Amino acid sequence: MGNTMRPLCVDLDGTLIYSDLLIESALLLLKKNPFFIFAMLFWLTKGRANLKRQIAVRVTLNATLLPYNLELLAWLKTEACLRPLVLVTASDILFANAVAGEVGLFGDIIASDGETNLSGTKKARLLCDLYGDRQFDYAGNEHIDLKVWAHSHTAIVASDRSTLRQRASMLADETVFFAGRKQSTHQWIRALRLHQWIKNLLVFIPLLAAHRVFESAAIQGAVVAFISFGLCASGVYLLNDLLDLTADRAHHTKRNRPFAAGRLDLKTGILAIPVLTASSIALAAIFLPSRFLWVLLIYLLTTITYSFKLKRVQLLDVVTLAGLYTIRIIAGTVAIVSLLSFWLLAFSVFIFLSLAVLKRCIELDAARERGLIDIPGRAYRPDDLSVLQPMGVASGYLSVLVLALYINSSASETLYHHPQFLWLVCPCLLYWVSRAWFVAHRGKMVDDPIVFAVRDRTSQITLAIAGILIFLSL
Repeated sequence: MGNTMRPLCVDLDGTLIYSDLLIESALLLLKKNPFFIFAMLFWLTKGRANLKRQIAVRVTLNATLLPYNLELLAWLKTEACLRPLVLVTASDILFANAVAGEVGLFGDIIASDGETNLSGTKKARLLCDLYGDRQFDYAGNEHIDLKVWAHSHTAIVASDRSTLRQRASMLADETVFFAGRKQSTHQWIRALRLHQWIKNLLVFIPLLAAHRVFESAAIQGAVVAFISFGLCASGVYLLNDLLDLTADRAHHTKRNRPFAAGRLDLKTGILAIPVLTASSIALAAIFLPSRFLWVLLIYLLTTITYSFKLKRVQLLDVVTLAGLYTIRIIAGTVAIVSLLSFWLLAFSVFIFLSLAVLKRCIELDAARERGLIDIPGRAYRPDDLSVLQPMGVASGYLSVLVLALYINSSASETLYHHPQFLWLVCPCLLYWVSRAWFVAHRGKMVDDPIVFAVRDRTSQITLAIAGILIFLSL
């Protein structure tokens, strides 16, 4: 590069890390209390620098878990032996100090201070005043960094965007390129958790239970309900991931989620949430009965409340999860304009409570294997397993009892000509519930229980046998 004593100035957001600390810190604050959104709007009226400072003094940043650009970081370690490195960022100085302390390479830190938002032209002017025009090198990743590269000797571009690379090459005397964040369709599929749409197949259960599988209007209603719930659920999954960035990064598997790992842009994720939610509501409003829209809104409100608060409340979290599964069945009933079945609702509450508790037990067992005492974002400890496990098994067995009582009721006689075949479904369900808990107890269930049920060969065979028995009972 010529004069290796030229200071190397490095941007933070999007360059040194694959994230944006303003957005991350704002999400952390909103997770504490959603009503901070109004305070943020007020702080913003006094400037972005003030907004950043007010947020920074209220949240704690875990710099160790941030998604660093490892390729760039490795190069910076070699450069640190040759010349001074300066962290220059529009993030607040409190966060910049935390990151610099973690990285341990920077001899100086220049950042926003609560009054000046050090970005674009202001950053370029300050660097020119400190080092002189063309007397420093600068690493950045955004188009706003072009204003700095116009005055730097070497432009280090941490981005794959060809237009940005070309423009930076035209401005600086020399150019060095590093790979930036690679957003892909695969990562978005993972973030939207399309595989979790399997849970929304529950909206078809009322269609099957009411024996209306050959009614085109009912089928259409159930299909639209499935898509509507899928879009809504994906929006909530994005919200969950954005609120749980720190907790996910501390988790042995969740740290690989697209937003936690820095593979997707946080701004795009935030924008996708209202788009998905609005699309879901529009489908419901246009194609389905008005009562379905109310059920969908209750589901949305419950999931948002769960994301912000209920998931960290002991026992109420699993009860809420069971309720969210049951709401899908209610939605399916409303979508096909049918009557709610007491038996179906009672069965779903117990079976889904069992699965919700099972999901928590899987997390706790994994935490125990790793020697953890507390789990970030959860209200349980690994030693709670001795209480949760019998609770979950008992709930699963109660669902079998409800099924048996239904078979022996007058309600089943109106729908089934040979209800005696239904009795054989009870041992199938009893076997599946027992086996699911055994598999989880031995640490071999790594998926969500419902996803496990769909992928597991034994579960598939058990479900097929149960389906044949139900068909014979018609």
